[in-house]
Amino acid sequence: MIADFVYRPRTPMTRLPLTAIATSIALLAAGPVLAQDGSARAAAAPAPAASAADDPYLWLEKVDSPEAMTWVRAENRKTLTALEADPRFPGYNAQALALAQAKDRIPFAHRIDGGLWNFWQDAEHVRGIWRVATPKDYDAGGAPKWKTVLDLDKVAKSEHANWVWEGAQCETVHENLCMLSLSDGGEDAVTMREFDLRKGRFVTGGFELPKSKQSGAWDGTDALVVAREWTPGELTESGYPYVVKRLKRGQPLSAAVEVFRGQKTDVSAEVSSLADAQGHQVVVIQRGVSFFESETSLLTPSGLRTLGLPRKASVQELFDGQLIVQIKEDWPAAGPQFKQGMLVSIDLAQAIAKPGALQPTVLFAPTARQSVETVAGTKNGLVVTVLDNVRGRAQVFTHAHDGSWTGTPIALPDNTSVHIAAASEHSPTAWLSVAGYLQPQGQWRLEGTQARLVRSLPAKFDASRDEVEQFEATAKDGTKIPYFIVHPKGMALDGSNPTILYAYGGFAVSESPYYSPTMGKLWLEHGGVWVDASIRGGGEFGPAWHEAGLKTKRQTTFDDFAAVGHDLVSRGVTTPRRLGIMGGSNGGLLMGVQMTQHPDLWNAVDIQVPLLDMLRFEQIAAGASWVGEYGSVANPDERDFLAKISPYHNLRRDTKYPQALVWTTTKDDRVGPQHARKFAARLAEYGIPYYYYEVIEGGHGSGANLKERAHTNAVEYTYFTRQLMDK
Repeated sequence: MIADFVYRPRTPMTRLPLTAIATSIALLAAGPVLAQDGSARAAAAPAPAASAADDPYLWLEKVDSPEAMTWVRAENRKTLTALEADPRFPGYNAQALALAQAKDRIPFAHRIDGGLWNFWQDAEHVRGIWRVATPKDYDAGGAPKWKTVLDLDKVAKSEHANWVWEGAQCETVHENLCMLSLSDGGEDAVTMREFDLRKGRFVTGGFELPKSKQSGAWDGTDALVVAREWTPGELTESGYPYVVKRLKRGQPLSAAVEVFRGQKTDVSAEVSSLADAQGHQVVVIQRGVSFFESETSLLTPSGLRTLGLPRKASVQELFDGQLIVQIKEDWPAAGPQFKQGMLVSIDLAQAIAKPGALQPTVLFAPTARQSVETVAGTKNGLVVTVLDNVRGRAQVFTHAHDGSWTGTPIALPDNTSVHIAAASEHSPTAWLSVAGYLQPQGQWRLEGTQARLVRSLPAKFDASRDEVEQFEATAKDGTKIPYFIVHPKGMALDGSNPTILYAYGGFAVSESPYYSPTMGKLWLEHGGVWVDASIRGGGEFGPAWHEAGLKTKRQTTFDDFAAVGHDLVSRGVTTPRRLGIMGGSNGGLLMGVQMTQHPDLWNAVDIQVPLLDMLRFEQIAAGASWVGEYGSVANPDERDFLAKISPYHNLRRDTKYPQALVWTTTKDDRVGPQHARKFAARLAEYGIPYYYYEVIEGGHGSGANLKERAHTNAVEYTYFTRQLMDK
């Protein structure tokens, strides 16, 4: 399993607040972490708007300046005065908060040091507690007997800090020592501190890594391998580390020994560790060369071994002495049978001995309508989840002595998403999360090839009057674009149905069914229709589906989304008057483009933590990371395309636009609040009605705690209700 990855409850705003589970947890909505996708340009791109004469709102890019924050607070007052005054807002807010703080959530847990560990937030534990139960008690189902080991609220209070939990990396030999990652208000930058699970306290004089964007892995019990900003300014142009050092116990940071150095023009260097049930362990260093390209090296006692993998490939797991790798481009050097999207295995010993002459074996070959989602090893089997026509499936693979692999499908409910919630090389058990739009999340215990339902959430909203269907819209080039629609049974096809259309469409991220209590309670129960579109740019059908929307081909993604909107109208589901759209982060760019390119097709546009200034995105926050996805202004052709689609630059004074809700967070150090601020300022300049809201805390999401997230949800659904349901 990936031994240094334990649990990351933070929602990286791309699908928030409505998606279901991330790979590792099934508590809150989650989606792609853009900072992990990144790519850098070959040379620093010049800022095209370098003066106030070119861009009168450059001053809003100074995130914490008094002038900018005065503007933010004034905008917040205007928006909240309007939306919180709506008589429905108090009810929405109370319902959203009750759902967020509900204690009947499934306590997904990870096996560490023989126990089942769970991070939990509720009304009494706003920042959260880390707690443990015995496997016997936990496996029995019901409510385990928990022992609280760390109370983050108490730590934050005693240290006068705004700590947000960002996960734990635990060493693999004894498992009792972990490096906890704590963020100030939800930033991507974290402080890492050593914690002793058995003593229930931070280790006095133990490892402590000051605030930085960083990743690390244990190298035995007395050393860490860390990628971070070792000296001021030692970051890539994307704002991430590229130097990796080994730090021994008791050493100051200045004494750490360098083991790897990338280049400043890289995206980043990231460190992780892998371990399997047979005792194999290895530290992996991934050099992000460009947005979707990387070089992978193994850190061995005799030095680095750089693997001869395709640049579009990623090591997913270590199982039975085999590196499990997903290849995202054809690998002709290994043989014509190795095609993009496949899972392959490579013997670890052979990879270390001959890293430039790898001998892969095909493990799983997806069809044209499938894509690999997640991979995790247990003591006895390799669990792989797959999307099959945007429906979740799971298989368990075993490895024979002759090197071949055999997969056994797991019987699970259809029309759902399936995620690996937890797995450990120390146990034969894996835990799966299964959910659908109208099916509450269930926790399935997977032992061998048999799965059984252990826990299931009670229904959080009345779904008895609704049903789910899957349709396809036809894109401009004839491609069929699938989408799910959740709607009342017997829905009249007279165009009267208030409808929210959601999509993401980027970074190879897939849309699949999920259960959203907030969306169900605040929208479906009121007669609303929800639509989730799998447009190109995502990963629903493998790398080719993603590549169809890259860089100057991105208009394909935008056109796919509009095609779904037109299909909903042509079917009689809704009309532009009753049709609203929602998307965040990369999806926020999608929303901005839809607003500027198709202002007559929508009556509500919810633009969440967005990219909107596509001529300066490389100079804002971690924007340089995403050149492989969007292109660069340093390339004339790509700059011309970005200028044509950039929402900030394509607003027009003489056009009637829907009154948009634009929201972001001050603490977002990934996309940054600058895009949303400048877009709102331009709307104000042109006299175009809008709502703007900025959460002062919360990182790349909707808030730093449950109350803030619930409040943001209530603001959104109050907005949609006013725009789409009122006469």
